[in-house]
Amino acid sequence: MKNREHRLGVSESNLVVRHLKLGEANHDKILKAVEDIDQIYGLDAVSFDERSYVLNIAYDASRICIDCIEDVLEKYQLEVSHDWWTHFKEGYYRFVDQNIKDNANSEPWSCHGSSGSTTKKK
Repeated sequence: MKNREHRLGVSESNLVVRHLKLGEANHDKILKAVEDIDQIYGLDAVSFDERSYVLNIAYDASRICIDCIEDVLEKYQLEVSHDWWTHFKEGYYRFVDQNIKDNANSEPWSCHGSSGSTTKKK
């Protein structure tokens, strides 16, 4: 993803791509949910594959998380598929999103932080 412009609020270092399989639902509801998801600050891209019923999302995990996406789906009475693989990925996505959010807000503990953080003694 080098040399690519991202939406406002999206940092490439915190960018994640997620794929969620949805349960069977009304096509109009899905399109409305995708439109709503597309308005979330920190989201880079969203698309829906009608053939496989997979919602593809790219977002800055330091700003939003998979739960924000699922809240919008719930608003339109849409559910993520209940198969074991999707359930497993959801747990992994939540773990990684939280890890990115925690690390984005923490101070580096070693000298590998920002270049201005070390001072020389005379």
